[in-house]
Amino acid sequence: MGTLNMDRLLHACVSQGGSDIHLSIGRPPVIRIDGHLRSLETKVLEPDDTAALMKSITPERCQQELQEEGGTDYGFAFGTAARFRVSVFKQKGTIAMVLRQIPYKILTFEELGLPKICAALCRRPRGLFLVTGPTGSGKTTTLATMINYINENFDRHIVTVEDPIEYYHPHKKSIINQREVGVDVPSFAEALRRVLRQDPDVILVGELRDLETIEAAVRAAETGHLVFSTVHTTSAAGTVNRIIDVFPTDQQEQIRIQLSGNLIAVLSQALCPLATGRGRIAAYEFMVVTPAIANLIRENKTYRIDSSIQTGKKLGMQLLDEHLWNLYDIGKITLEEMLDKGRAPGALQEKALAKIAGAKGKLKKKAEDAKKELEDLGPILKT
Repeated sequence: MGTLNMDRLLHACVSQGGSDIHLSIGRPPVIRIDGHLRSLETKVLEPDDTAALMKSITPERCQQELQEEGGTDYGFAFGTAARFRVSVFKQKGTIAMVLRQIPYKILTFEELGLPKICAALCRRPRGLFLVTGPTGSGKTTTLATMINYINENFDRHIVTVEDPIEYYHPHKKSIINQREVGVDVPSFAEALRRVLRQDPDVILVGELRDLETIEAAVRAAETGHLVFSTVHTTSAAGTVNRIIDVFPTDQQEQIRIQLSGNLIAVLSQALCPLATGRGRIAAYEFMVVTPAIANLIRENKTYRIDSSIQTGKKLGMQLLDEHLWNLYDIGKITLEEMLDKGRAPGALQEKALAKIAGAKGKLKKKAEDAKKELEDLGPILKT
């Protein structure tokens, strides 16, 4: 297989609305569509196939990194159709690849279904805004929407640090510089050490991976910059705990104080296949750091954050399970999907069973009322 066949795979992914292409020996190429894996009707891949496909699109520096480290990541453009983020790695002594499609079109807040207050938070002059969720939950897409909103509406200097760059942002009302780890700068931490000398207003850090990067991101927010980043967590309270737990015990009180003063919001999300079987929809947990929540973070009472989110609906706050229930209740997602993505599936199941029982009760009453009405009309119908 050569470049032509890779082009066909990329075209198939784009035309079928796929999110990922999986290439591994022992089975045909696989495309993930709406969260489900679909094998293409082509030959079973052999070691020479995956090696040739890899070489057809992988830069020399990345091929060298693959040989030395056993894996490499990079991004590339597939003409004007889409960009792809590529992860190449070795398994059982052979080459495997996963290519994630990054559409050129950046969605709006409305198209993503994000809370309206997100736009207001993007206007803030300083603070730390975290977007969290498991791999493939749309964190990068959400961040791209926020950066694009700032780029279109405000005169800011935006600096992004990504590994690799996924969405390309042209200069609009803002100036935007995008730095790729491994190409433009050796690490996230190094980029953040230098970024404060570059007169930034807004900083995007692709991922808070380690203590040094977290320290630098919090420091940047503390010194008057709006900082966006991602964390692989599934709830607002869990995100706060994860960040604090990265630090040694003797530094945790200090980071609590810093977070309470600089964290402005946490948006945790999960992507769910639609009940129709075509397309996906995002479910969100959203926390705005109010003075009350800031106190909970500072006083190490994060276990009470969920209660504060429940009482913050005026600010657009909601728990993930609340949004999942709403999506299920209006028929957007299935019961199984709600229970799979929910943080408290037992409680959601009980609520769903109560709803089903109530619906059956209403139907039964309607049937009984209709039967009685027919019985009352019986003599009239007979005449």
